[in-house]
Amino acid sequence: MKKFFELVFVFFVGTTMLFGQNQDTVDNSGYTQSKFSKGTMFVFWGWNRAGFSKSDIRFKGNGYDFTLQNVTAKDRPSELSMAYIDPTRLSIPQFNFRLAYFIKDNLAVVIAQDHMKYVMDQNQTVDINGHFSDPTYANMVQNGQINLLDEQFLTFEHTDGLNYINLGLEKYKNILSKKDFNIFWAYGGGIGALMPKSNVKLFGNERSDRYHLAGFGLDARTNIDLVFWNHWMARVEGKFGYINMPDIKTTLNNKPDKASQDFVFYQINFGIGYVFNRKIKN
Repeated sequence: MKKFFELVFVFFVGTTMLFGQNQDTVDNSGYTQSKFSKGTMFVFWGWNRAGFSKSDIRFKGNGYDFTLQNVTAKDRPSELSMAYIDPTRLSIPQFNFRLAYFIKDNLAVVIAQDHMKYVMDQNQTVDINGHFSDPTYANMVQNGQINLLDEQFLTFEHTDGLNYINLGLEKYKNILSKKDFNIFWAYGGGIGALMPKSNVKLFGNERSDRYHLAGFGLDARTNIDLVFWNHWMARVEGKFGYINMPDIKTTLNNKPDKASQDFVFYQINFGIGYVFNRKIKN
């Protein structure tokens, strides 16, 4: 994990040095490089692939308090289908929404939702510590470990989804400007709340499947935006951050059953958007 953060740090510092000294210029055609002026807005819709670090998941309730250690998980992208473009089904795939307003030239406040999907790998054996009052499940533990493959002990997902609703600040820089075509590079960070719909089946109980305010997240992000004809946007975005959820609902009982976990995540996002109120310098 340390190497991961070092690589990210080098990437951000290197990119900043590369573009940070680049000032607005005029090309040979006399067209001045443009900017996102104060008052400009854009909306964006896209899709993502996500990855998650290993995490310890603690489960607490009547008669039990135990922790699964170094649990692995992955995302669950939808198969390519009409769901990606059907307006009535757009929320089915892993999606990203952005609404941005430029409070200053090239500086935007961004309201966002990152709809990721987190699925615990079922085919894994993990270390476990803690206690159970039910001998049926206590006997599943062998030599301090438990095999999750048969799904009798636990299934655990945030698949509708791992909803990170966040507010961010992004700085934009024009790195290429031609008539009817611009490229912008941006970087920034955000903070927000986690509102997952967690699908959990613990100890054979009826599956818990409901939205709940479970915790918070922090992130850093960078993106490249291609703007065509001054309004249409195509974006590729990289995002990494930290999620902490101390209150995950695990059964249909509101109390006391719950789980808690924290982990690092990353996303690669792509999609399209539309820019409003854009002012062009000629």
